[in-house]
Amino acid sequence: MLIARVEPLTTARALRGPFDYLLPDEMSEVAVGAVLRVPFGPQRIVGVVTGLAGGTEVPAQKLAEPLEVLEAETTAELVDIGLWVAREYCSTPARGLQLVLPPGTGTGGQRVRAKRQLVASLTPEGEEAIGPGTRLGKRQQTVLEALADGVRSSKQLAESAGADRATLRRLEELGLIETRSAGVRRSAGADSPDGEGAAVEAPTLTRDQQYAVDRITEAIEAEGPDSTEILLHGVTGSGKTEVYMAAVERVLALGRGAIVLVPEIGLTPQAVNRFRARLGDRVAVMHSAMPPGQRFDEWMRLHRGEATVCVGPRSAIFAPVVDLGLIVIDEEHDSSYKQEGDPSYDARAVASHRAASLGAVLVCGTATPRPETWVSTKRLELPTRVDSSRGLPPVEVVDMRGGDSHTGVLHTRTIEALEGVREAGSKAIVLINRRGFAPWLTCRSCGHHWGCPNCDVSLITHRNTGRLVCHHCAHAEPLPRVCVECGSVTLAQSGAGTQRVEQMLVERLDPMPIFRLDADTVISEGGHGAILDRFDEAESGVLIGTQMVAKGHDFPEVTLAVVIDADATLRFPDFRAEERTFAMVAQLAGRSGRGEAGGMVIVQTLVPGAPSIEMAARHDSEGFLAGEIERRRALDYPPFSNLIRIVLASEDLARLEASAAKLGAGIESSKPDSATVLGPAPMFRVRKRYRLRFLVKSHDREESVAAVGGTVEAMGAARDLQGVTISVDVDPQ
Repeated sequence: MLIARVEPLTTARALRGPFDYLLPDEMSEVAVGAVLRVPFGPQRIVGVVTGLAGGTEVPAQKLAEPLEVLEAETTAELVDIGLWVAREYCSTPARGLQLVLPPGTGTGGQRVRAKRQLVASLTPEGEEAIGPGTRLGKRQQTVLEALADGVRSSKQLAESAGADRATLRRLEELGLIETRSAGVRRSAGADSPDGEGAAVEAPTLTRDQQYAVDRITEAIEAEGPDSTEILLHGVTGSGKTEVYMAAVERVLALGRGAIVLVPEIGLTPQAVNRFRARLGDRVAVMHSAMPPGQRFDEWMRLHRGEATVCVGPRSAIFAPVVDLGLIVIDEEHDSSYKQEGDPSYDARAVASHRAASLGAVLVCGTATPRPETWVSTKRLELPTRVDSSRGLPPVEVVDMRGGDSHTGVLHTRTIEALEGVREAGSKAIVLINRRGFAPWLTCRSCGHHWGCPNCDVSLITHRNTGRLVCHHCAHAEPLPRVCVECGSVTLAQSGAGTQRVEQMLVERLDPMPIFRLDADTVISEGGHGAILDRFDEAESGVLIGTQMVAKGHDFPEVTLAVVIDADATLRFPDFRAEERTFAMVAQLAGRSGRGEAGGMVIVQTLVPGAPSIEMAARHDSEGFLAGEIERRRALDYPPFSNLIRIVLASEDLARLEASAAKLGAGIESSKPDSATVLGPAPMFRVRKRYRLRFLVKSHDREESVAAVGGTVEAMGAARDLQGVTISVDVDPQ
């Protein structure tokens, strides 16, 4: 008697398994990771096998049998990872398991399957029938000649030989060809050569790069189950990608696989092309912007071992790489590795856990490490750029206090530098971390301010569409010409976003082309890749955008990088504000001066004396981290404590407050002594829903997570959250 323990793929918090099912003899091959359709009362649901047992306390005759085994399946290792994510991030097993299943597998079953097509090949009789003297028709003869070069699909034969299904059927009846159904790989859109082996020769590594590769190789080749975590701390332009590439080649030579994580979907094609150019078709790509069919095919190639390297953003950490030996996290400081939805996993933490469970090596690379990584990880240094003669670009901090030396959002020094770029025929990157034209619209006569009717935030002016837009709920309304309160026409658009700066640059730098990269243009102009390709191909130009422009791009022609309103992030009530500001300035500075012409950086700020800005201007990451770590230690912030944020939301304020009171009492009664519960504190309203927030600060992570998760689960089971949504964010960013 074999019992399958099945976890239902349902999002309901009140329904928790696993539930036992008796496997009939014809399902004896079912293993952990299989996906079954099972009866559940009057319903038919889909679940994942999370365990097998030889017996149960319940008599076998009382156990139901599964209805069918679906094609979708995952591995036992990934099932463990999915369940760990669910526990670690206070989510449900179903949501955790959903992360590790083949794309398209959901509560209704498997919605995406392998694509198949009809293919034909010659039989020995068909080979003999090629040539003159046969009684075949011209079209039939053309089909045989086409198949002489190998197997062809019916679509290919239709295009090259004009063959329809009737022609193929007749040739098969004559015994001249054989047809069969074969799988078709849906292209993942890589602009790189196919085939095995290296297509591009590896460059000669610098002494520092070679030392790093040797140490990583030693860790990969070390015997025993222990994993190793390494921080590759290299200045921008120091060649970290070549170290990753060499390490991946070493792990592949040992017959193991690798995962390479990049911080943005927009950077994935660039990374995939570089790895495929070196490693060929062994590289798979996975990210959420791909069509489901392509993602499914890439997932299956990894699962079958046809591909042994997976490149992608945070979700690629769940790729089914066979015998995983190396995980690389590029730009490990980037906050995009943290998932915002449920489960709110951190791909960096998942990578650490997965590497530890498999005895794999984890390499985290960045020029601006997080304090959490700096204090806990063995370090390898790449202190200079690959071409050490150029060095890092000088940074000029421009004081924006007072209005004499600048007009609007741009300082005269910045304008002069940009005009110099135009005259030299080179390129520049300008960062302002706010999209839209202007963040505030007010009436100068009566003071009326345009806010969102659904959210407690300002509406943002979008001049190109003539609308006011809420960046939280997407509410939009026409841009007014007169005040709705007093009828005045003296309306003021205050502040600046990417659109306003773009307009200013178009007017001042004509005819040099201006390219804008933000969430609006990514949707309307074909994505990150299309905009970056146009900027790359242009002889000269300026790329303006939000933080997207500072992430990992390598354009040797860029001689100027500008940060506008560099201290904007310092104004957020966030203990990571200094860290974010330092990383933003230092990363953008790294985009400049990578070519023969060198470069410079201009940082516009209202607080030129801020430590994060001063140290970023000196490219002093170690000095910044030393001070930041001591500040965190004094204030007892991560990495010296753990945080959990719980947000409740409802359109009914009274119901929200009642649920918050129960939640707070539940956590207080079950938390460890080291934990402090702060809240409930009000947050601004979003999508007509009021919000309250709790923050749990603790030195016992495991017990605190269990206390929060247990309280939320108990309230869900008791239906104390009706009309109230709840989100739990462990290690909020």
